[in-house]
This record gives sequence, C-alpha cells and structure tokens, in this order.
Amino acid sequence: MIYHAFPGLPRPASRLVLGTAGLTARNAATAFALLDAFVDGGGTLIDAARIYARGEGEAVVGNWLVSRGQREHVLLETKGCHPHADEPRVRKAALDEDLARSLAALRTDVLDLYLLHRDDPAVPASEIVDWLAEHHSSGRVRAYGGSNWTPARVDAANAYARAHARPPFAAVSNNLSLGVPKQPMWKGCLSIDPAALRWHVATQMPNLAWSSQAHGFFSGRFAPGDRTSAEVTRVYDSDINWERLRRAQRLGAQRGFSAIQVACAYVLGQPFPSLAIVGPASVNELRSSLAATGVALRADELAWLEGAGEPERPPAA
Repeated sequence: MIYHAFPGLPRPASRLVLGTAGLTARNAATAFALLDAFVDGGGTLIDAARIYARGEGEAVVGNWLVSRGQREHVLLETKGCHPHADEPRVRKAALDEDLARSLAALRTDVLDLYLLHRDDPAVPASEIVDWLAEHHSSGRVRAYGGSNWTPARVDAANAYARAHARPPFAAVSNNLSLGVPKQPMWKGCLSIDPAALRWHVATQMPNLAWSSQAHGFFSGRFAPGDRTSAEVTRVYDSDINWERLRRAQRLGAQRGFSAIQVACAYVLGQPFPSLAIVGPASVNELRSSLAATGVALRADELAWLEGAGEPERPPAA
C-alpha cells in the first residue's frame, strides 16, 4: 500500500480508497467482507456520502466499525449537501443536518475528512468556509474540502480561509481516470481536464478520484458499440478510449498486470497527491485493485498511455 499524510489527520491515508456507494443493508455480508479485506490489505481511507443508498452505505460502515472495533485504525471521509433532484442544497442548514446524520450513521463523533458533494457558485465561498470551519472548531470534522469543485472556487475558498485564520480546503474529489469522458457521468460532476491537472500539479492539492477505473471500462468486458452498460457507452465509448485500453493492455502484458490495474496505477502515478476511489463488487476485484498499488508507472509510461509515441511499443523498462 502507498499512503498520503493529510495535515491534522491521526494516521496516513491509503491512496487506494474504498468507495461505499454500492453498500446496502441487503448486501451487508459482502460489505463486511470487502471492508475486512481492505484493512487487511493496508487500506485506511473509506469514502462515503449521505446520499449513497439514502444513508444505508454510511450505516453499513458504521455497523462494521463497531463490530470490528476499527474506528481508531481507519479514516472516514464522507460527503453532504448533495442536490435534491436539480435543487442545490449548499446551505448551512443542509450542511448541519447532513453532517449530524452522517456522524450518527457512521457511529462516530468525528469525521476525518468532510466534503461538500457539489458546489453552488451562487453561494460565496467565504460563507461555505465559515460553515465548515465552525464544525472544525467544534471537533466534529478534522479536515474538509469539496467534491466536484472547480480550481477557481477552491482558490477562492482557500484565499478567504488563509486571510481569516480558517483551515483551508485539504482536498477535492473530482473524476480522474485513464478514460476521457465524452460528457459528465452525472449532472454537476467535474472531471480533471488539462488545465485542472496543471493546477493540481502547481498547488499539490490532493484529489480523491471518483470513477478512477472509468466504471470498469478497462476491465475488458466492453467492446466498441457495446450496449451492456448505457452509462459506460454514453461516457467512454470513443476512439481515444479504445486506443487507451489497447495501450493499457499492451503495457500490462509487458509489466505483468491487467489493463484495469494499469488504469488504476495511472491515477496513482500522477505528479501530485492523487488518490483512487474504487468500488469493487467482490473481494477478488478489491484484491486486484490493491495489487495495483504496486505498479509504479514512470512519466514516459503515463504519457504513452495517453497517446504519445508508437502505439505498438510501450516504453522499454
């Protein structure tokens, strides 16, 4: 496992992050097995959200924490203020309510990292920082940030925070993967484009990449024109992504890893603190992702995966 140390958090965060969007009370046995395997593999950071399964995901994690006595061994990151339908909810009352519900569901008195699930540019960043700083000073959150926030909004939030002795954003959580999305996976969601990538490199702002494996695009389950998954087809069915899949397969064959492990390593290999959220459906899928933390890609390999150089020849080891 590889780790990133967030200032103010009690332990290092595993850069492979276990996503819990698919966890429900109905699959609690599978969820517990995934959580057990994750910590056994060195994982420490768990990703959740108030919206996931209408709170069931957080409740399953909370029950596991108590059952296994693991609260002091893991870091909890969760999110709030997700819109209702198309109605923004970036309001103090919504933040306070969601955070309180998350604490109760996760059965803890403090969240290690709390993120706003969406932004609302109509709300001044200064107000949002003040709301979050209140929960930080009360001890309910150790660090905070935003998911699906633009660099400009994060800069505005942090400029205000530093000028007014508030903690700055510690992280963002935007989409990043070897797959290039043709359109957002969901309304209001942001992916890291070349300009945002330059910003992350310049600021070294950590990113928790959701859909880091492009919804399984690099698993080899799909083919051009495949309609097995409408979402994968809508977002990732493009010439550039099929070429990136072929390159991931070739580099993986050279290095002894699968294409999806190479795709995960691509996210982890970025030149800034890049964490990869994964959402495995089974322990075997999770173990595959855990093994990807042992794939260290060089800069020339990252560039080749993106399309540089000769398509048939990965860079020599």
